[in-house]
Amino acid sequence: MADDIFRIQSISQLHDLLGFEKPKHPLISVIKASRLKITADMINVKTAANLYYIGLKSSSCGLQYGRHHYDFAEGVLAFQAPNQVYAVTSEQEFDKGNGWLLFFHPDLIRTTPLGENIDDYSFFSYDVHEALHLSDKEKNTLNDCVAKIIEEYNERIDNHSQRVIVSSLELLLNYCLRFYERQFNTRVAQNRDIVSQVESLLKAYYQKGQLAEYGSPSIQYLADKVHLSASYLSDLLKKETGRSAKDHINDFLVEKAKDLLLGSGDSVAEIAYSLGFNYPHYFSRLFKVKTGLTPQKYREMN
Repeated sequence: MADDIFRIQSISQLHDLLGFEKPKHPLISVIKASRLKITADMINVKTAANLYYIGLKSSSCGLQYGRHHYDFAEGVLAFQAPNQVYAVTSEQEFDKGNGWLLFFHPDLIRTTPLGENIDDYSFFSYDVHEALHLSDKEKNTLNDCVAKIIEEYNERIDNHSQRVIVSSLELLLNYCLRFYERQFNTRVAQNRDIVSQVESLLKAYYQKGQLAEYGSPSIQYLADKVHLSASYLSDLLKKETGRSAKDHINDFLVEKAKDLLLGSGDSVAEIAYSLGFNYPHYFSRLFKVKTGLTPQKYREMN
C-alpha cells in the first residue's frame, strides 16, 4: 500500500538497511555522510525510526518531511524525534564535505538526567525547514563533540562508556540550544512579523465568532497559519515576547473577557461560553490565575 511506513527499531537494523558493518555501540551511531548512497529503491519510501536523529548536511539533500519538500545546503543541522515520518526524494551520493548523521536510541538516555530533560530540547519537534544554520565556528564546535562520541564508542566499552557518551551528547545538544538562540536573534525582523501575524490571527478568530463555535484556537492552528511547527512557533514567541504560544492564546482570551465583563450584561457563564469554554469554572480559574481576581470580583471592582 502507498501509505505503508517502513519502521526501523534499532541501530543494528539501521546499519543493516544501509549495508554497513555491525555498529560499535548498540544504542548510538555516527555515520559519515560520505558513506551514504541513496539508491532508486529508497526513493519516496516512507520511513519512521524509533531513534533520535541529528544530521549535519554538507551537500545538498532532497528530503520530504510530512507534506513538504526541502533541499539542504551546506552548514544545516536538522533534528528528528523518534517515529517521525520522512522520505528521501532523489538519488544521492554524499561524496563531499564532512557531514554526519548521528542516531541514538531512547534507551541510551532513559535512566539519565538527559532522558528526564530531553523534551526541553524542543528542536527535535521542529519541522525540517526550521533547521539550524551554522557558522563555520559553530560547525567545528559540534564536530568536536561528535568526534568525542565516536572516539568513546570505538574504544573498549566499559562501565563508564554510557556516562561519557551521554555527557558528550548532552553537551552537543546544549550547544545547539545556544546556536538556535543566536539564530532567533539574527532573525528579529522576520520573527516580529510572525508575532504580529499571530496577534492578527487571534483577533480574526474572535471577530469571526470561531471561539464560540470551535473553542479556543490551538497552538497547532496558529502554527499552520504561519507555516511553522507548533514547537518552533512557541519557542519563537517565547524568545521575542517572553510568553509561549499558549500564553498568547490565554492572555488574548482574558483581555476579551475583561472587555465583555465591563461592556456587557452577560453572566460569567455566558461570557465563558462565548469565549469557547465548555465549562465556566475552567474560565474562572484561568481568569483568576491571570488577574488575581475572579471574573465576578473583577466586574464588581471596575
